[in-house]
Amino acid sequence: MAQHQITLDDSTIQALVGQKDQALALLVQQVLNQVLEAEVAEYLQADRYERVEERRGYRNGTYSRRLTTRVGTITLDVPRTRDGEFSPTLFERYQRQEKALVLTLMEMVVNGVSTRKIRRVTDDLCGTEFSKSTVSDLAKGLDAAVHQWRTRSLVETPYPFLIVDAWVLKIREHGAVRPRSGCVVTGINAAGYRDMLGFWIGDSESQQTWSTVFTDLKDRGLTGVDRVVSDDHRGLRKAIAQHFQGASWQRCQTHLTRNVLDAAPKAVQAALHGRLRPLFEAPDRATVDLVWNKLVQDFAERAPRALAILEDGLEDALAVLQLPEPLRRQLRTTPGVERLNAEIRRRERVIRLCPNRDSAIRLLGALLLEQHEAWTTGPRYLNLASYWQAKRSAGAAEEPPQSEATSVA
Repeated sequence: MAQHQITLDDSTIQALVGQKDQALALLVQQVLNQVLEAEVAEYLQADRYERVEERRGYRNGTYSRRLTTRVGTITLDVPRTRDGEFSPTLFERYQRQEKALVLTLMEMVVNGVSTRKIRRVTDDLCGTEFSKSTVSDLAKGLDAAVHQWRTRSLVETPYPFLIVDAWVLKIREHGAVRPRSGCVVTGINAAGYRDMLGFWIGDSESQQTWSTVFTDLKDRGLTGVDRVVSDDHRGLRKAIAQHFQGASWQRCQTHLTRNVLDAAPKAVQAALHGRLRPLFEAPDRATVDLVWNKLVQDFAERAPRALAILEDGLEDALAVLQLPEPLRRQLRTTPGVERLNAEIRRRERVIRLCPNRDSAIRLLGALLLEQHEAWTTGPRYLNLASYWQAKRSAGAAEEPPQSEATSVA
């Protein structure tokens, strides 16, 4: 079967030069039609008119379906097959986040906390008005998908690495806007694939909140945790020590860098920042000592408070040196989670605040579920062969399942 490439016809290219809004809608329409064609070709194991032994069926024309997007309403040509069993995944995946954002905006209107601007955004986003019953029907389907994902079993594979982070979001509760903590946990499984294990909304980023998070994960079957990467939050650290006894803790170097620079005079922040990276990326303890001694000589008088914070957190930030060198770059910080947080912040700026906790769960759940699917169907994040080899050499009792050990060798 030939590999499909997305191309633009002459009319679309010409339109791009003209009216921008209409051109963008045409572009999205043509790209998504080609995605649908690629999906049906993969389902049938054959391109149009292609005669191959692997063919599993035949096309049976198309039907039109309108799809509302942020660039307008477009019309797609959805392929049919003779067996009637072809069901494109594009609509569910593409509209999941759209539904979440639309529902959040509509709930703001229903709950009386909307503004004229929010109503205008809703109209631009949806292209039409939604009744309460339509919103309710959309919510039921999306809520069910998010709930199923958030409560799924984790017994299939151990997760030797956890990356933990949290951010503050605003939710209207009990007649007032209150700050709440959104807690996210990413796991790296025995085969080296990233997996969004879930998210939780707590009243604050306390030990009790994180204990609830970790208890839920273990109740769902989480096992094999060997190392946790996170910021130096007191409540979080206590919860990690309580629930993952024996696991190593890696302090996020990015967070520590911010703490150090915030304590330094502005005049020396740039110079100090440039010297921190060689320290954190040092290949061994001998190099760390050399870089550290030079830092003390150059900044002890100019930024004493910053150096004190750095010295206090350095050992925890360099715990990554215990790992094989190929794994250190991805496991010394929480950059992937922070990029995800930035995307959440971008959506949050549109809605300003969530009208209730269910709305926050729906919006964040749709975004994180999308990321989870991208990670689990994408390339492997880490090759853990060196990690498992080091564990075996050290005589550790933990071993990957046989299928996983084979895949990472």
